[in-house]
Amino acid sequence: MDPRERWFEDHREGEVHEFGDRLVTAEEIIAFARDFDPQPFHLSEEGGQASPFGGLIASGWHTASIAMRLWCDHALSRHGVGSPGLQELKWSAPVRPGDRLRARATVLQTRRSRSRPEVGIVCTRLELFNQRDEQVCTWTAVGFVRCRDARFLPDS
Repeated sequence: MDPRERWFEDHREGEVHEFGDRLVTAEEIIAFARDFDPQPFHLSEEGGQASPFGGLIASGWHTASIAMRLWCDHALSRHGVGSPGLQELKWSAPVRPGDRLRARATVLQTRRSRSRPEVGIVCTRLELFNQRDEQVCTWTAVGFVRCRDARFLPDS
């Protein structure tokens, strides 16, 4: 089954999905930084050399955006109906031009919503790794996913 076609009932605690292979370029790092995070170490190699990072690095927000795109393209359910947010977001290593990123999504917890029985709640840990298997970003997301059996619930 395509992971993106899963209903709430199809999510299993402990299941793992690995996906993605995304090359990060200097041009995209700089373009993202210009628009959203214009700090010197994100804007140029020279700015990065003058920083503790010793070179150009991607914004953490850019890194998280790449992780989100990979998740949407490969594993996030199309039956999702939103999220109240993340429980945590960490950037554990810088992403540099030429890095190749891949992701792993692990379902941590599932439960039916008490207040909205047509949806379930799925907690997922998303981890992003570079080509050296270094973890560069992690988060725990809480998402609402439609229930397959919701069509049998009485209208409220």
